[in-house]
Amino acid sequence: MSTDTTEITWVLPEERAGERLDVVLAQLATELSRSRIQELLGAEEIVVDGHAARPSQRVQGGETVQVRLPPREPEHWRAEKIPLHIVHEDEEILVIDKPAGMLTHPGAGHPSGTLANAVLAHCPGSKHLPRAGIVHRLDKDTSGLLVVAKTEHARQDLTEQLAERSMHREYLALVLGAMTGGGRVEAPIGRHPQDRLRMTVRDDGRPARTDYRLAERFPRHTLLRLRLATGRTHQIRVHMRHIGHPLVGDPVYGGRAVIPAGLDPEGMTLWRSFQRQALHAWRLELEHPGSGEPCAFESPLPADMEALLALLRRRAS
Repeated sequence: MSTDTTEITWVLPEERAGERLDVVLAQLATELSRSRIQELLGAEEIVVDGHAARPSQRVQGGETVQVRLPPREPEHWRAEKIPLHIVHEDEEILVIDKPAGMLTHPGAGHPSGTLANAVLAHCPGSKHLPRAGIVHRLDKDTSGLLVVAKTEHARQDLTEQLAERSMHREYLALVLGAMTGGGRVEAPIGRHPQDRLRMTVRDDGRPARTDYRLAERFPRHTLLRLRLATGRTHQIRVHMRHIGHPLVGDPVYGGRAVIPAGLDPEGMTLWRSFQRQALHAWRLELEHPGSGEPCAFESPLPADMEALLALLRRRAS
């Protein structure tokens, strides 16, 4: 076992009894990839009630799991002085309003220019935290609020809030179709069998739930407020497509474009120039990991989405 490590501890939920340990850990340890969990299991860095864990062992419920993470700079990411729109900062957390077009983490072919690179420059100590202290992510072309942990204590606390669903994330999305009411989508999500870059609803996917309600209705489009109960990859985009109301501008799940009726040439040009999913993380609620006090942060819609809504409102009036 490693001696100089960061340690995370959980008590396995009783309701997960009978499930494979690696599956349960993948849902509890949202900041760790499945491959990283398998790597840690293979290195005997995960123990259950004091014994080295096996990936396929079954959960009984109530066991204590300890995960040891050897300290390392996140994937050798480099710090870059990139401007950040900081909504809140204190000794424990950093709340950032991410613009559309910025990746959350470096990846294949994109080693720089990401939110993580900017965080490493703003908070040099985050190089000692897994994934630079970023505990949840937004797609590249989704704008809005992210919380970043600045200490290991805060990272563990925020990760637990995500796992226990006590951290609430609300989104605004402009979707195709005039919807008549709110509702809930509860449909498991997994990788698309033919296209590994896409996600889809599938019976053997991971459980996913999205609640939505109407914010504003137009003849051919609807502005929705959505709250995530889970945080699967592309969850809102996949769930809205699943119920027949994909997001405006979504290049992967959007389907055929629906243009508002009666746009003049200027309006048509503006509408067609919108080339991303119309999705914004507008509100974030959490318990402060230091004080335990409830905190809420909000971000106004970015200018490109506001411009679309202004077009729709003018046509509706």
